[in-house]
Amino acid sequence: MDAFTRFTNQTQGRDRLFRATQYTCMLLRYLLEPKAGKEKVVMKLKKLESSVSTGRKSNLNRVIYFICDTILWVRSVGLASGINKEKWRTWAARHYYYFLLLSLGRDLYEISLQMERVAHDREKREKSSSQDPLKYSVADEETEWLQSFLLLLFQSLKQHPPLLLDTVKNFCDILNPLDQLGIYKFNPGIIGLVGLVSSIAGMITVAYPQMKLKTR
Repeated sequence: MDAFTRFTNQTQGRDRLFRATQYTCMLLRYLLEPKAGKEKVVMKLKKLESSVSTGRKSNLNRVIYFICDTILWVRSVGLASGINKEKWRTWAARHYYYFLLLSLGRDLYEISLQMERVAHDREKREKSSSQDPLKYSVADEETEWLQSFLLLLFQSLKQHPPLLLDTVKNFCDILNPLDQLGIYKFNPGIIGLVGLVSSIAGMITVAYPQMKLKTR
């Protein structure tokens, strides 16, 4: 309860909640649209999604994206009518996409460092033991390498939950600008689902600051 109170008292926490609501509406709308007799519910979900999206204004601490998003909000609430909505939306998506690419690159770098540490620790443990290394045939070499890599990745992320959370969030986030820029199109159900997962990950970092990735 204390964590939830602390979460809702923060501007960032409330924004994460709005974002989760927005993507939940999108996902539910996608699931209900094909069903007969659900037109009114779908329309209400669409209106709620639009209202929450407008109410969020601009929620990201990325200067260029913040400017583009604010201009789009000004246009959406009718304060200015001469703004080219599609142009600014594309600019916002493009800068957000670049930001997320850099963030994912940082995550991959941190993962590689973490995997190196885990591999080094494992090698030291194997040297300290008197066991002989296991022998593998040439045919099994590729499979063994893949299994070893995946196990090392799993152990590395297990030991560093904030890194796992940040990687999942950035991966989910990048699908949205990929869709908006036409690089790879996704259906609204996928966008709604990954948006919800990202929002939940964001809410966790707000409610539990120790789960936020500490950058160097």
